[in-house]
Amino acid sequence: MTTGVTTAGPDERVARAGLAKRLLLKPELGALLGAILVFVFFATLSDVFRSASGVANWLDPASTLGIMAVAVALLMIGGHFDLSAGVQTGTAAITSGLLTTYYGVNTWAALAISLALCLAIGFVNGYLVVRTGLPSFIITLGTFLMLQGLNLGITKLVTNTVQINNFDKIIGYDVLRAIFASEITIAGADFQIAILWWVVATILGSWLLLRTRFGNWIFATGGDPNAGRNVGVPVARTTISLFMITSFAAWFVGTTQIVRLTSIQAQAGFGQELIYIVAAVIGGCLLTGGFGSAVGASVGALIFGMTSQGIVYAGWDADWFKFFLGAMLLLAVLANQYIRRFAEQSRR
Repeated sequence: MTTGVTTAGPDERVARAGLAKRLLLKPELGALLGAILVFVFFATLSDVFRSASGVANWLDPASTLGIMAVAVALLMIGGHFDLSAGVQTGTAAITSGLLTTYYGVNTWAALAISLALCLAIGFVNGYLVVRTGLPSFIITLGTFLMLQGLNLGITKLVTNTVQINNFDKIIGYDVLRAIFASEITIAGADFQIAILWWVVATILGSWLLLRTRFGNWIFATGGDPNAGRNVGVPVARTTISLFMITSFAAWFVGTTQIVRLTSIQAQAGFGQELIYIVAAVIGGCLLTGGFGSAVGASVGALIFGMTSQGIVYAGWDADWFKFFLGAMLLLAVLANQYIRRFAEQSRR
């Protein structure tokens, strides 16, 4: 007599996804493939591009952009934008430059003041977004315009020009240069130390996103803030913290710029905020939030650096750079949209 008992198969809800599917769900996959294609393309056009000195040249612009792109990516994953991020780099440098070269403030005290100012700007941006419920695009657009006006107005008022010079004459400049603008020689080429800080920022950003509770809060805040609040996610605190992280990155990059150049223009950082967002989007961040990675944003910055220098090495008109950047942005958005739909279908 048979009992008709059947053996249950494995629960499909816990079935392991195949390798191909897991790779497709990685936000940085498209950017990595794009970076490989860009490298191969320009390496075939120019021997200098793939030389040690060429690599150093295209890693240089990618490094400072990458530091900011990681912070902006975290903010975008959290569902927000900061259009004042670029001009904040100028605010940080101008504040440090004016305090030290014109008012004789101690170098380290001036840096601490400029850092506190940037963090305060980030806090105000985040607080206003949380309290008013207005889109971060509008809030930070207002901050962007105000800071742009303050940077120019205060610089002209104090210096009677539109730039601050002689930062290399301040006490302690040699220490600042070693930290922010020194060079490391590899294979006969000089690599900026900012590249090292870029790697550190990428590692820290990835660790924060993937290995901490705060990272879970970031994804929850950007994915569905109401659902996040229902399960105890401190959405307001997370949002404010993300804006302050972006402001800290702006301070770091602004300080790097004034230490390296020993001067700063009042318009420094203007327009860079869009480049940061483009790098993050190329790296896999969705404009709607809740999806992306720090590694992807860094790869997006790498593509920017390779393209900007590759066009020069190839002997092309530099005007083509904007075309390539726009094309990569469009392709990245389309690829991200496909990956998001694929991810949604795979979870059903």
